[in-house]
Amino acid sequence: MPIDYLIRRLVHLLIILFGVSVLVFLMLRMIPGDPAQLLLGEFANPEELAGLRSQLGLDKSLFTQYWIYLKNVLQGDLGISIRTEIPVAQEIFVRLLATLELSLAAMVIATFLGVAAGVISAVKQYSIFDYASMFLALVGVSMPIFWLGLMLIYLFSVKFSVLPMMGRLSMGLDVPSWSGLVVVDSLLAGNVPAFLDSLKHLLLPALTLATIPTAIVARITRSSMLEIQNQDYVRTARAKGLSNLVVILRHTLRNAFLPVVTVLGLNLGLLLGGAVLTETIFSWPGLGRYVVNSLMARDYAAVQGCILIFATLMVMINLLVDFLYVVLDPRIRVHD
Repeated sequence: MPIDYLIRRLVHLLIILFGVSVLVFLMLRMIPGDPAQLLLGEFANPEELAGLRSQLGLDKSLFTQYWIYLKNVLQGDLGISIRTEIPVAQEIFVRLLATLELSLAAMVIATFLGVAAGVISAVKQYSIFDYASMFLALVGVSMPIFWLGLMLIYLFSVKFSVLPMMGRLSMGLDVPSWSGLVVVDSLLAGNVPAFLDSLKHLLLPALTLATIPTAIVARITRSSMLEIQNQDYVRTARAKGLSNLVVILRHTLRNAFLPVVTVLGLNLGLLLGGAVLTETIFSWPGLGRYVVNSLMARDYAAVQGCILIFATLMVMINLLVDFLYVVLDPRIRVHD
């Protein structure tokens, strides 16, 4: 891609992040509730409240508060959490890795099941499998995540006790934290019991989180495959005597994958930012659960830092999708 295009995209990224920071900053301060009152309790005297507000910088004007926040962010300082008194950047880093592990596992499941179901539905159009898979896709899109998560916990954790219902690793098991991803770290350490245990903990929340993306990917893959199958070059490939598998993999699926890549990129960003319910249901120590707890405590620095990270990831994922477009289809070029 041309350098000027990359520069324009980076400038757009900075503008988007600036706008996000302003909106989040203002919206948080419009929420009813006083952080100082929440920290000190309802029986705190006015002198204590005034002192804490001054310590937190809440006694300054909104413009001054935002200017201080912006200067700190540009220096890599996201502030200090008023709940834990730990730097927000440090807390976000640990929890972001947990959310990444969950989101990537859900995306792998959604990609594998969604693409497979979409391809088979397109190849076996109007068959029983086609109708069944598209019906399940409709159910998957419509099903509430919190209900599905609770049903999976009841079925596999309470009723049959085959999978754990919360956390990332069982008590008594420990692995060195190299990457922050428990599954990867246990595998690198050669700790087979911890690896299998981490997979068991990951399975239920990943399946729950992957439900909607799987359904969307399946429907997009099917429609895209059906459109490509009617193209002249596909009919020509079949006329040359190529096997059905070769035609599907080499000619149809590759060209049908462009809209699927777009959906996968958007879904990955949504998974990262939308794992709040899943992480809460399964007590997964990720960023979504951290945001919920921070909102309830009016922890401005923590919420602002989390949303800024989410926005950055979304923009970077969109940029990555643009790169994949060019890789998958060399005919695509970036024009001024």
